[in-house]
Amino acid sequence: MVSTYARLAWTWTRAAAAYPGSFVLMIVLGFVTTALDVAVILVVFANTTTLVGFSRDEVLFLYGAASVSFAICDMFVSNIDRVSQHIKAGTLDTFLIRPVSAWLQLCADRFNANRIGRVLQAVLVLGYAVAALELDWRRAWIIPVMVITGIVIFAALWTLAGAAQFVLTDAPELVNAFTYGGHQLTQYPLSIYARDLVRSVTYVLPLAFVNWQPGLYALGRDDPLGTPEFMRFLGPAAALALALAAALAWRQGIRHYRSTGS
Repeated sequence: MVSTYARLAWTWTRAAAAYPGSFVLMIVLGFVTTALDVAVILVVFANTTTLVGFSRDEVLFLYGAASVSFAICDMFVSNIDRVSQHIKAGTLDTFLIRPVSAWLQLCADRFNANRIGRVLQAVLVLGYAVAALELDWRRAWIIPVMVITGIVIFAALWTLAGAAQFVLTDAPELVNAFTYGGHQLTQYPLSIYARDLVRSVTYVLPLAFVNWQPGLYALGRDDPLGTPEFMRFLGPAAALALALAAALAWRQGIRHYRSTGS
């Protein structure tokens, strides 16, 4: 499965690299565009020393952890949100008759390697924050777990968004609210939001486990909203549950697909 994806991705990358100037420029633009989010955080802390009790470097840590996971999924999985275009055009049929998973083909379809700039920017921010905070290395083991958990959660969200488009074929932007919108929400400490919203992204749609709950453990902090400490370690279980739900939804979408106009 990995080798198949790699071959498909390499095909699209080689096509894009045929225009090296444009390819490099898009990588740089991706880096700069996502850096604007960091600029917003820096502007906020140019006018205050803390944000709901969190320092600048702690906010950058939360931002970096969420952004690494999101940027990796944006690069490798997000093209699945093109499924509605294939449904309307009837080209989804060609993916289904090939002896390779349709999900895998759709993720690799029009693979955009220049999104690596976004990944690099997020990694640099996370690396800076970890170094600046001088985290207790007895807790730092949770950082790679947190990033992997975030990747699974965002990949599951994109899969759910793709599955929803078998029904909502004319509303891809609506389902993007849960992917790109979810990333925007996790860039800051969740305690800045209303308590009911935080509950919903903890117990219903587990975005809190992308970086907030495990991040509190890494930072050695209590949850300002009072969730019990064992919640810090439930990220993998929450990610697995969401991934299973996404896989079921995707299978149902494929099963009920009836070619163009379904």
